[in-house]
Amino acid sequence: MTSNALDGARTRDWAGRFAESVHATEAELTALDQQAGDGDFGANLAAGVRAAGLLLDRVETSAGPAECLGAMATAFLDEVGGTSGPLFGLLFQAMARAAGAGPELTTGALAEGAAEGLAAIRRVGDASPGDKTLVDALAPAAEALRAAGATPPADALASAAEEAWRGVRETAAQAARMGRASYLGERANGVPDPGAVGMALFFASAAGTVRSLTPHLAGD
Repeated sequence: MTSNALDGARTRDWAGRFAESVHATEAELTALDQQAGDGDFGANLAAGVRAAGLLLDRVETSAGPAECLGAMATAFLDEVGGTSGPLFGLLFQAMARAAGAGPELTTGALAEGAAEGLAAIRRVGDASPGDKTLVDALAPAAEALRAAGATPPADALASAAEEAWRGVRETAAQAARMGRASYLGERANGVPDPGAVGMALFFASAAGTVRSLTPHLAGD
């Protein structure tokens, strides 16, 4: 295992930083969703990372990436209300499968998991890029991981995060065609999709905790 390998411990750390990012930006997520949804996305995502943390606490410290991601999948699929929680769960589930039994999460496994998670989310949610959903952040992130090739996982995830944030910013100019926002008409215009923001938070948290959304929503 190399010093920068994405092993079980570092995957667990990633999950912990994701939780920190969600808690740090929960008020901002709620404010966005009050403009473009039901207003409960921040609370639901926070509930998901809390449930995931409890399950991860029960996972052996020697566990590999698949077990850590599997715990996150179980938490989001079984414990989180709303629409987005189970969709995040499908991504984590696909990433856990792609990780397999190996001790490290490779860039290839990340790309495979993101692609399979995206496909599962699109099947279940019937959403496409441009519909102003979390797909608009996940699709470019998955493509960045695919294009990363043999790039180290940390660098590949940094590229995925950058592309996810770009997708988030683009949702502000999109007309919602799915979910609650599609019923709000012009009220949702100019507002980034909260689910896409949550997805970008996940990829960005691989490198560090996100304390504020403002720098990432400000533009290219």
